[in-house]
Amino acid sequence: MDADPNAAPRILISRLSAVGDGILTLPLANAVRAHFPRAFIGWVVQGGPATLLEGHPAVDQFIVVKKGWLGSPAEFAAVRRTLRSLQFDITLDPQSLSKSAIAAWLSGAPRRIGLARPIGRELAPLLNNQVLTPRTTHVVERQLELLRPLGIETGPARFDIPVRPEARRFVQRYLDDFHLKNGYAVINPGAGWDSRLWPPDRYGRVARFLGETHRLPSVVAWSGAREQEWAETIVTRSGGHALLAPATTLPQLAALMASTRIFVGSDTGPMHLAAAMGAPCVSLHGTTEPKISGPYGQGHQVVQAFYQDGSSRERRKADNRAMRAITVEMVCEACVRVLRPRQEKAA
Repeated sequence: MDADPNAAPRILISRLSAVGDGILTLPLANAVRAHFPRAFIGWVVQGGPATLLEGHPAVDQFIVVKKGWLGSPAEFAAVRRTLRSLQFDITLDPQSLSKSAIAAWLSGAPRRIGLARPIGRELAPLLNNQVLTPRTTHVVERQLELLRPLGIETGPARFDIPVRPEARRFVQRYLDDFHLKNGYAVINPGAGWDSRLWPPDRYGRVARFLGETHRLPSVVAWSGAREQEWAETIVTRSGGHALLAPATTLPQLAALMASTRIFVGSDTGPMHLAAAMGAPCVSLHGTTEPKISGPYGQGHQVVQAFYQDGSSRERRKADNRAMRAITVEMVCEACVRVLRPRQEKAA
């Protein structure tokens, strides 16, 4: 198939994993929609990311699968039936792992495009019948390269995450209640891997710095009981300069990120959400490389003392010594580099 914009192909995106990964795949969906406005675009995804992505204007249908679906014969058969019924022509596999490639293969699409080894792993380079080696490094850009075989030249990456009206109202009530109309920072202490965690008491000292130096209160976002405990520690150590965010859904968190003056956190879903919503980020990295998975776009700062190398499994299971090597001073200096140009522009 050529890149005729009048064509109406049926295209499936197979990206099943975490929230951050789903956010980073949105530019791919937007690029397909921009080039093929008449296409039917499906996306096979897991439940967590679907709560944020559902209703995105670039995607016609999300096919939501349960975690562990590959191990359940009933779920496996149901996914196959659904995908086959949609009669896809092309699949795009930006994840290029066994589970994403199996979903693409189950669709019956005759053309399945994925990433070559070593980025494509496990069974993916075998199940995808057209694989390419990306020329770029960042996850967003190398996923966009999957459109090269279709002859599509992509422009600047777009995320276009809509802020839902009910989520905007929820956040506005919170901001009004705590008198945050003059601006705020968002701090998020959580991470998908324990090896990406930075100590909560250090985040508290950063919040104190932002309050004392920039008169900027911090809102501490969290998800789940463990993160709530860390968030409460940050508030306690902030010297009165941090507030606990309410429990939020992902759409509500997106609304909170849309108005923040700065985000501070590690390489995780909320950081990528903040960057996608246009918030300048200070991201902390230990077992991940900023050039691959740092905040995408301009105006961000990344902080890394050293890279804790190893396979994906080894880095996931590692301790967080590389994160602990990041000092409070390093993070505060990065915050200044983000905030100073904006303050000077406002002045």
